Amino acid sequence: MRHPKLDDLDLPLADLMTHWPGTIPVFLSHKMLCVGCLISPFHTIVDACAEYSLDEKDFLAELQAAVGV
Repeated sequence: MRHPKLDDLDLPLADLMTHWPGTIPVFLSHKMLCVGCLISPFHTIVDACAEYSLDEKDFLAELQAAVGV
């Protein structure tokens, strides 16, 4: 199995947070309920940003900064 890429727009949030737990505080800082959500295995960054009215590029940049990518 290949290692996922943080900027893969098809990456489920559950996988993202499993591989990069340092991203969890970013979700929490935006008061996002994605951490522990039953839908996180199905939702992506795109879905979450749409749900919480966040800019995808800015949010991805925050996630990357949180893990030093």
